[in-house]
Amino acid sequence: MKLTNLLDCILCSSTNTYRLCLVDGYRYMHCRYCDVIFLDPRQRLDPAVEKSRYLTHENDPKDLAYQNFLRQLVAPLEKKLQPNSYGLDFGSGPGPALHVMFEEKGHRMSLYDPFFADNPSVFDSQYDFITSTETAEHLYHPREEFDRLWSCLKPGGFLGIMTLFVPSIDEFPDWYYRREDTHVTFYSPKTFQVLADRWGAELELIGDRVAIFHKRP
Repeated sequence: MKLTNLLDCILCSSTNTYRLCLVDGYRYMHCRYCDVIFLDPRQRLDPAVEKSRYLTHENDPKDLAYQNFLRQLVAPLEKKLQPNSYGLDFGSGPGPALHVMFEEKGHRMSLYDPFFADNPSVFDSQYDFITSTETAEHLYHPREEFDRLWSCLKPGGFLGIMTLFVPSIDEFPDWYYRREDTHVTFYSPKTFQVLADRWGAELELIGDRVAIFHKRP
């Protein structure tokens, strides 16, 4: 494969990127430095089409199966929190189940979603914890979004991200997670370690979906 620099990395800004593959008409880039994979920005969906896709997702806050899915992040993160902590759910979607789950445990949460809870004033506050579940893979500008979340986190706070990690470069073209057309950015454990190193954060990886960053006091 001929490796040719095409676009700067959307996560670490490195120029050390190349076209990884062309699959189903979609061009994907790979960053050699932070290991992130991202769709060619020229192929992103129109915002109206993107929103229509999200409206088809069945994320009912009362769905026990969906709650169990989210517990992959909720359970380990909640153990780290002090009583009555204040959090932000970033990318809450049309059915914000996480805030219900955390509020049942005595915490407070604000919501933000560019399509369903577009209230930028939430970024004027500071939080004990921030969650982002099944959102990172939709981000067009992950560096700016993650840095904004990190700046809203209190010293000693936690940022929990839940997204399916890339199994391997070789498996990526046939990977089912890639086929969802609103999924445009894909991460590996190395990607999150690079992010933690840049922030000077402690990182805990849990399974193949969860990354929890601790902002040192």
